[in-house]
Amino acid sequence: MTVTEIMEEAPERAALLDDFCAHLGAQRGLSQNTSRAYRSDVDSLLSFAVRHGAGHLDQIDLRTLRAWLASQSAAHRSRATLARRGAAARTFLAWATRTGRIESDPSVRLGTARVPALLPTVLRGEAVIQLLEAARTRAADGGPLAVRDWAMLELLYATGVRVSELAGIDVLQADLDERIVRVVGKGDKERVVPFGRPARDAVAAWLRVRDELVTPASADALFLGARGGRVDPRQVREVVHAATAAAGVDDLAPHGLRHTAATHLLEGGSDLRSVQEILGHSSLATTQRYTHISAERLRSAYALAHPRA
Repeated sequence: MTVTEIMEEAPERAALLDDFCAHLGAQRGLSQNTSRAYRSDVDSLLSFAVRHGAGHLDQIDLRTLRAWLASQSAAHRSRATLARRGAAARTFLAWATRTGRIESDPSVRLGTARVPALLPTVLRGEAVIQLLEAARTRAADGGPLAVRDWAMLELLYATGVRVSELAGIDVLQADLDERIVRVVGKGDKERVVPFGRPARDAVAAWLRVRDELVTPASADALFLGARGGRVDPRQVREVVHAATAAAGVDDLAPHGLRHTAATHLLEGGSDLRSVQEILGHSSLATTQRYTHISAERLRSAYALAHPRA
């Protein structure tokens, strides 16, 4: 495909985005979620370009890119979203240049939006116990889905896995005797994560009732939805939000349990490298932000307790 028209609804546009996403998965090793986000970002850029008179890829210039990002900022997009959209545009245009779709890359002089280093929200130890005990109580009195919810919450906190990783776990990837689970993370990288006895007990309880929901199509999946298919990330998020509300603790998304697990590991004495491996971070710098949370808590405790604070 040479210089490609990007008119609205053109088949060439869909094919272009398909090729780009195939590149993201095969060459860049990006996750499906990231690839979908990049596709949406690039689609937004192309629509903006068409509305402003650029009917071909080679008509997108630095002014177009800056105007597009300015429109996103005016729409009150977060800095994180702006940074991702800028990264998507740069990745797309660099790829389009390498593959001969355009002659030169207009994004090489595009600035990068700075993302503020916000500390993630975490639950304190007593709040986590309150959350998990409430889920265990509901599991004892409820049906298979209540048991599943308890098991998912225990495993999310015990392992710090991402919600997409939890949804993708197969039965054979969870070894209850060794108390380890194999998960496939970003870039299709597999890692082994340990978990404790409470999570083992919850997952074992779920496996005893799982057959009430399983279907031939979902025979491999560890966690199932209400209709018997593999649970999806959206359902897991709903479970976590509902569980925090029912337990009367701060509302939290599944990623909040991941943050909580990481923080509690470090506060309990784990070293950064071990936490990095457990979480599946490619960079130690990503893991280091959790040390700031621990330091903030130490400062608060010091300010309350020390007479010379």
